[in-house]
Amino acid sequence: MAKAIFLDIDGTLLSFETHSVPCSTIKVLKEAGSLGYKIIIATGRASKNIQEIAEVPYDAVIALNGSECVLRDGTIVSQKQISSADFLKALALSEKFHFPMALELNEGVFVNRLNSTVIDAAKIHKHPVPSIVDLKGYFEKHTCCQFCFYLDADTEKVVMSQLPNLSASRWHPYFADINVKGVNKATGMENFAAYFDLDLSQSLAFGDGGNDIPMLRRAGIGIAMGNASMAVKSVAKYVTGAVDDNGIEKALRNLNILR
Repeated sequence: MAKAIFLDIDGTLLSFETHSVPCSTIKVLKEAGSLGYKIIIATGRASKNIQEIAEVPYDAVIALNGSECVLRDGTIVSQKQISSADFLKALALSEKFHFPMALELNEGVFVNRLNSTVIDAAKIHKHPVPSIVDLKGYFEKHTCCQFCFYLDADTEKVVMSQLPNLSASRWHPYFADINVKGVNKATGMENFAAYFDLDLSQSLAFGDGGNDIPMLRRAGIGIAMGNASMAVKSVAKYVTGAVDDNGIEKALRNLNILR
């Protein structure tokens, strides 16, 4: 059976400071690939919104927190769409509680309204500010596997209690990613384990955010970045350096994955 390394993007591969992937990371992932490891990205982003990691030698992407699993050539291995009924419930709650809601699509991120939180979140990650559109019309015309709710944690609890078919995960305090309940990065790992004949007990996973916790728990060795939250570090089997401190290289060498 093959082995794999699963990697989050923001805060793991990609620095929040430089908005780039450290050269050391690209180098060691090429080394790992040459040893037969599958390199699989696991992100909350859409699969076509990962241009910043183009130099990373990855084989596949667990996109939208496990809702879509895609090979590097664009072949879809699995996909879990949100139902129209759940979309309409979510949109009504966005209006009731006055928080912006986004559709996260391969075509981009689209919102029903803008506020300072949406704008600040885009600036922090150096992404374009989302366009305001008729979400209902967009949902009907596109494949949608993930929403984004721009709200605080307390409001999130109230809202999600009314959406029993969906679940929320956070990797940033400004917003929550919303997916079909039961879908996460770990289920994406399972999908690729079946596709590539991977032994997940021999896999490694790197992450820093709350949406990485299921993945770190499922991997043979779950590795938290030095810049990860305490909640993430508490479930990891190993804590490495921060992304800007060559954390991925340090872990792969210290764990004797690479010499």
